[in-house]
Amino acid sequence: MDDTSAPSTDHAGLKTRALLVSVFTIATCGLIYELLAGTIASYLLGDSVTQFSTIIGVYLFAMGVGSYLSRYFQHDLITRFIEIEILVGVVGGISSPVLFFSFAEIAAFRVVLYGWVVTTGVLVGLEIPFLIRILEDQFPLRDLVSKVLSLDYLGALAASLLFPLWLVPQVGLMRSSFVFGVLNVLVAVWTCHLFSRQHRRPWLTAQAYGALAVLLVGAVFSDDLMDRSERQLYEDPVILSRASPYQRIVLTQKAGEVRLFLNGDLQFSSVDEYRYHEALVHPGLAAVAAPRRALVLGGGDGMAVREILKDDRVERITLVDLDPVMTEIFVEHDEFAALNNYALRSPRVELVNADAFVWLEEDAASYDFIVVDFPDPSNFSLGKLYTTTFYRRLAAHLNPGGVVAVQSTSPLVSRQAFWCIVETVRATGLYAAPYHASVPTFGEWGYVVASREPFQVPDRFPAALRFLTPAIARSLFEFPTDMARVPVEVNHLNNQILVQYHADGWDQYARTPSVGAE
Repeated sequence: MDDTSAPSTDHAGLKTRALLVSVFTIATCGLIYELLAGTIASYLLGDSVTQFSTIIGVYLFAMGVGSYLSRYFQHDLITRFIEIEILVGVVGGISSPVLFFSFAEIAAFRVVLYGWVVTTGVLVGLEIPFLIRILEDQFPLRDLVSKVLSLDYLGALAASLLFPLWLVPQVGLMRSSFVFGVLNVLVAVWTCHLFSRQHRRPWLTAQAYGALAVLLVGAVFSDDLMDRSERQLYEDPVILSRASPYQRIVLTQKAGEVRLFLNGDLQFSSVDEYRYHEALVHPGLAAVAAPRRALVLGGGDGMAVREILKDDRVERITLVDLDPVMTEIFVEHDEFAALNNYALRSPRVELVNADAFVWLEEDAASYDFIVVDFPDPSNFSLGKLYTTTFYRRLAAHLNPGGVVAVQSTSPLVSRQAFWCIVETVRATGLYAAPYHASVPTFGEWGYVVASREPFQVPDRFPAALRFLTPAIARSLFEFPTDMARVPVEVNHLNNQILVQYHADGWDQYARTPSVGAE
């Protein structure tokens, strides 16, 4: 009896261990699908805080619905578990291509997004209750719950570390969804084989292998799928696309015009970016008597640095940009480095990849001229860089006689947001001189010069400029009625009213009939 029972006992132990490994695997996959949906939504819709908050909430709610629905499955638990794993693998595995292509083709993208999140969440919510019921004869209840939940949380930890550190920058969003779909379906495959006597459904095994084959093909061709989806998202041919832990970077080119997009938002066109960057840099820089040290926060494309280098009085420039992928593109790729005249390769330039908000607290140096060239405050992560807290940190690094220049969104499109930035600078005790320039790609664009003394518009600029002259510079500080000052609140770190101002302005602009007709 001992000889015959030993193999059976060993086989039962193998099944139990395999199911426990499945807990870890499906927990990792489940969180990856959630992170993928949140990241894709933030890339395509902006405002990462809102997108992640709503998607996490809906996903967890859907998981709760799935857990509740598991009570209605009474028989053939192994078969139902295998079916669920196949469905989760397929639905989660194709989530990236479905969402990217839907955004390009379907007007009601949010319906598709949250429908997909709910479907995935319900299926994922069914998994753990099924496994607990399948394993309930193998362990006492308290041991079973502790083992399953421990492995579940461990899988979540693995996913949360893998996603930003390896999957997004190295594997990519499209391939990641297919890879983890494959893992889910592999759980179904090995469960089919381990429990073949229990389910006795060869067609179920065939389905699992069929789903596995489809997902493997998707993983192999994921780069092609990503390229195809991006061709639908952008008017011009995509010549480079990179995903970093912070953003999706896309460069397009047509008829010699290069455009940079971050998370789908246009940052510059090579046709007229010189207008934007000359207006950002030179009014403030030319007003400094002896600008030996300069600091650029953001501006990882190197265009602002290029403009500062035109002033021979500047001996040292420190560029602080959060994203190393961004600076690498505009340093290492000759085609894109040429756009900034290879400025980031200059021996006068020091590159730092860090969060400027934190870095300012750690840096002990002071500067004669500071450029703040962050993207618009479209979410709270960016909004913190336009608060009184941030501007006070800037002021602490400003030498006597120094000047700060801040890009400040469009005073025509988002009027409240622009004047909110002006008033926020003034609330820190600095003088704020608002001005604007016409950039054809963007329309009217706004800036603020901040200093400890009242600002005087300079009457001399470097000869190499293509747009700015002393006469033009003086005109930039005058505002017509439709861009004139409006009452606004100051943007504090604890309220970030600026993000709402910005959203309201740009949403209204997008709904304007003439804009839609264009």
